[in-house]
Amino acid sequence: MARTFIIKSDQARPASLINYSQELNAEQRAVVNAGGGPLLVIAGAGSGKTRTLTYRVARLIELGVAPGRVLLLTFTNRAAREMLSRVESLLKTDTRKTWGGTFHSIGNRILRRHAVSLGYESNYTILDSEDAKELIESCIEEAAIDTKAKRFPKGEVLREMFSFATNTDTMLEQVIAKQYPHFEPLTAQIKRVDFLYQDRKLARNAMDYDDLLVNWKKLLETKPDIAAIYQDQFQHILVDEYQDTNTLQADIIDLLAAKHRNMMIVGDDAQAIFGWRGANIENILSFQQRYPDAQMFKLESNYRSTPEILMLANAAIHHNRKQFPKNLQAIRPSQNFQPALIPCRDADQQAAFVAARILELRDEGVPLDEIGVLYRSHFHAMELQLELTRRGIPYEIRSGVRFFEQAHIKDVTSYLRLIVNPRDEIAWKRVLKLIPKIGNATAARIWERLAESNDALALVKPDVFGHDAIAPSLPKGAQTGWQEFVELIKALTEEGTINNPTKQIELILERGYNEYLQSSFDNAEAREEDLKQLALFAGRYDTTEQFLNELALIQTESGALMGEDVVMGGDEDERLALSSVHQAKGLEWKIVFVIWVTDGRFPSARSLREPEGEEEERRLFYVALTRARDELYVTYPIVENERGRQTIIQRPSRFVLEVPRSLFEIWNVDEEPLAFDTIEETKLIN
Repeated sequence: MARTFIIKSDQARPASLINYSQELNAEQRAVVNAGGGPLLVIAGAGSGKTRTLTYRVARLIELGVAPGRVLLLTFTNRAAREMLSRVESLLKTDTRKTWGGTFHSIGNRILRRHAVSLGYESNYTILDSEDAKELIESCIEEAAIDTKAKRFPKGEVLREMFSFATNTDTMLEQVIAKQYPHFEPLTAQIKRVDFLYQDRKLARNAMDYDDLLVNWKKLLETKPDIAAIYQDQFQHILVDEYQDTNTLQADIIDLLAAKHRNMMIVGDDAQAIFGWRGANIENILSFQQRYPDAQMFKLESNYRSTPEILMLANAAIHHNRKQFPKNLQAIRPSQNFQPALIPCRDADQQAAFVAARILELRDEGVPLDEIGVLYRSHFHAMELQLELTRRGIPYEIRSGVRFFEQAHIKDVTSYLRLIVNPRDEIAWKRVLKLIPKIGNATAARIWERLAESNDALALVKPDVFGHDAIAPSLPKGAQTGWQEFVELIKALTEEGTINNPTKQIELILERGYNEYLQSSFDNAEAREEDLKQLALFAGRYDTTEQFLNELALIQTESGALMGEDVVMGGDEDERLALSSVHQAKGLEWKIVFVIWVTDGRFPSARSLREPEGEEEERRLFYVALTRARDELYVTYPIVENERGRQTIIQRPSRFVLEVPRSLFEIWNVDEEPLAFDTIEETKLIN
């Protein structure tokens, strides 16, 4: 029988340097001082989650746990560094031996020591997303797949497909059937590429990001001697943002904590908004079923928002069926401002209201960088970007590339540009390269031929004898795509279409670009919706040239050619933030506008097709509301012009209708002639 010898310290434990009673509230202290075993901490928005985690680590070390036996897992390395740096300043001692970082960084650290056990060398290469895409594309070539017979998914799409299957522990064929049904006939070929990809990575001593988790878990499951080292070492495991973990990450935590069972998982089920990315909310919801002895704590004291904003947020999330009920309580006093609900005539008036109110707020002393405008989807900001540009309000996009500068938007508008200006070299080359088997060299050669003509559009179309001036010089594999392109140009320039940008965009989508989206982008459905909304937006312009001129206004005044984010001048440190709600998670502003809050937009129609979609959308709405500290404005347009042909009455979001109306103050928007927009505030009349 083995005997365990405990090495006792030869120094008396110093008195605590931290006044926990003064620096933490009662809820936080209960977590920090909790004993061992599994702990579930439901941390509401703005409740001091990071502070609680930091003080818990400090308390463990104070109690004699060696720093090297503490593992802190976060979703950014920066967050881990900041927490551990704060621990060091609290304890006035070196805590660098504490293990802290993301799942991927910790997995890499462990795999560097033990990669040989899995058939790798310790100096393996980590493939970034671009490297992985290129390797997958080389596997497509190796598999000798005829990508011309039917559009085969490109490397980026396959990478996302493989990644989702890995992180959700789902069979690849099931992922294809559910999320990529248009590729289901190609399942056998896709699985062949996946097999080659996995084989090549091992042969080339390389891992992609997902492998850092897959192989970490494999190490723990198949190498018990190695697993025992880390199960013994990590006496305490703390996990931040647990509601955003996927199945693979949750399994790793369970394996690591198998010996000591001292695991503290911290998260907020009400802010679980990344299910589409593979996060599994059931990890946190079912935690007490997996660990029946787990103690649960709730952090419900909110230090961010006013009581009025929290009353609305509590009422909104109350309607979710699957959740840990909580009731956020405001620590801050009221600012005497009720969340405002602003019905607007249409999208243009909505944009005008937001811009006008922002200018008023700035005049009242609120810096622009203390204001955020949030939306469900990127295309919701189209009208607002135009309005902000017209009024000279500097802004930055937090939700990725500016809407009008995204690849699929530029592809489609390039067709329109070459129709309006047949001498537009950049537009021609961009569009030509969308044709299968036409690359940079062939596109340049075709352009040289077109540039010699007085009428490039006429040269593209066959003459009266059916002779095509370009086709004979094309690569053999490009002939079919070229003929489809010629037919599309003909359709775009027909009478009744040539000056109708809405109809032109619809034709481009129908005549092949939609198929290109499916094979080229992992989020093809979202991009298709962007283009449908672009077509709708274009319906307000009388000609294609007017439409393009309006887009050029944004792109030239924004400094897009310089790659800058600021639209116009002003203090470059003071910019209004435009962001999707997903990108805004973890951020906050003094003033928040949430726009396009209509059914079908927020919640999105696409998400409602999923079984759990409505509840995730409601959590997203909750996240949007809880970003605001002092003032919250929720806006929606009453009508929308469908393709410029009919008017659709918009229904306010179900998330607005299902909360008591007394939680909002209704604002009516009016417009004064020959003056800036004015806002008439009216009290809600029951």
